[in-house]
Amino acid sequence: MKDLFGKALLDYQNGNYTEDLITSTNISGEDELPLPYLFRGFEDMPKLEKKALKLSNGKILDVGSGSGSHSLYLQEKGFEVKAIDISLGAIEVAKKRGVLKAELKDILNETETFDTILLLMNGTGIFQEVSKVATYLKHLKSLLNPKGQILIDSSDIKYMYEDEDGGLWVDTNSDYYGELDYFLSYKNEDEEPMKWLYLDFESLKFACESVGLTCEKVMDGDHFDYLAKLY
Repeated sequence: MKDLFGKALLDYQNGNYTEDLITSTNISGEDELPLPYLFRGFEDMPKLEKKALKLSNGKILDVGSGSGSHSLYLQEKGFEVKAIDISLGAIEVAKKRGVLKAELKDILNETETFDTILLLMNGTGIFQEVSKVATYLKHLKSLLNPKGQILIDSSDIKYMYEDEDGGLWVDTNSDYYGELDYFLSYKNEDEEPMKWLYLDFESLKFACESVGLTCEKVMDGDHFDYLAKLY
């Protein structure tokens, strides 16, 4: 991994903002991801993120913490927060912005326990593909304190396969339709492609039940997205 995401965050943090990240997938064209959006305050967050932060309590783990916006808000509310990300640049930025505990770490290598685990901005993305969901959920479950909770969001992207007549062109013989190849570029440099998973709520609920977790939908977002609570 070249960590172009981290490089972009560092540029923005250090006042060298000249262009945005470019993202695309195997089923969608190029799209700009504005760097200022990744540094947004609570008032500029989508309603699902606001709801998740309001529901957070106790000792909190912010998974895929990015620039640290969620962690900073929770810290300011007096919570003990640990932010983890696999991007070294992101961790550096989070620390520069004031996140007290930020570590370069993959969630599967985490060993502490928490009262709340946050996975936001399509939190199921880090699962990569359906075949790995149970592995991640079992590990997340092992990190929960008694009466702990996991707050995670995702989207049902079935709409991206609909034609003008409302019919679906999903290939039933291929992998799950939410398994995407995700591409990112920054300043004319391409990151190594990565797997990224969008998981519909019923599939998440089924996977949770298979590992002994209860899965409840907290609320729906504005565009086929949802926030779920696992415990």
